[in-house]
Amino acid sequence: MGIVVNLEDGKRKVASIQELVLLTTADMGRVNELILSKAGSDVAMIPEVANHLISSGGKRLRPMLTLAAAQMFGYEGDGHVKLATAVEFMHTATLLHDDVVDESGMRRGRKTARMIWGNQASVLVGDFLLGQAFRMMVEVGSLEALDVLSSAAAIIAEGEVMQLAAAKNLETTEDEHFAVIKAKTAALFSAAAEVGPIVANASGTDRAALRSYGMNLGLAFQLIDDALDYSGSSSDLGKNVGDDFREGKVTLPVILAYRRGTDEERAFWKKAIEDNETDDGALEKGIGLLARHSAISDTIGRARHFGEIARDALAPLPATPQKAALIDVIDFCISRVV
Repeated sequence: MGIVVNLEDGKRKVASIQELVLLTTADMGRVNELILSKAGSDVAMIPEVANHLISSGGKRLRPMLTLAAAQMFGYEGDGHVKLATAVEFMHTATLLHDDVVDESGMRRGRKTARMIWGNQASVLVGDFLLGQAFRMMVEVGSLEALDVLSSAAAIIAEGEVMQLAAAKNLETTEDEHFAVIKAKTAALFSAAAEVGPIVANASGTDRAALRSYGMNLGLAFQLIDDALDYSGSSSDLGKNVGDDFREGKVTLPVILAYRRGTDEERAFWKKAIEDNETDDGALEKGIGLLARHSAISDTIGRARHFGEIARDALAPLPATPQKAALIDVIDFCISRVV
């Protein structure tokens, strides 16, 4: 059972990242070559585990943001390729670690690395990728870019710990949830967008615009993921529908439904989330409660709000193909739930 929410009136063009893909195709070819090179190791298990996830079909949106943001300000060197690769390695390392923490069995339609090689290998290969990411940052030679990405790495780790500390806590507030996703997801989007203008020696104002764009895009992206867990398909998610529910994650739709529910409904959520009563019947009931209290549509509304902030952050910048493509990304991220 799922919920389909129509966000548009049918008059706007179909949201797509095709322009972003086209603008970054040549640079992404270099990024992909660098990924394969830097994921290599004489320790055979390292490239096996890394390539299992790297080759599993992710859109590589974050490194494309770095490339497009650098292009936007006329950058012509190769530092943006190394920084984009570092961003992708940070993201991949986070996924490897997340799957261990969350005890996830599926990622992008395939068994997670931890299910094949074990938790220890997943954690250690994630650490290897982080190390390679930092080596590439140093090679670029920009202390400012290194500061932004290393700060993001620390913030992401803080977000993981925050989420762990709040696990299964149905008293989590909306503000507390936003703090977690700002750290866990939005921080890397923000850093990925900001290092582009940094390496291109753009102004502080331009840096701030891309930083804000990335942060708010990341918040919108994660909120749509929260909604998709109860209303999407496995192909949309790259994991099974209802995984957040089965893992006892307290995401925004659950927070809203729990707070708006009756005493009986809150008792249901406590049994489901706190006592792990999350079979298919419970999931179906939970989806019904989310619909009753408009929890999915309101989560999407919050995502649209952050999307508009991201759009406004770019508004003062000169019109370029890259700016238009980055705006398209906002619509694409939100349209995934349609």
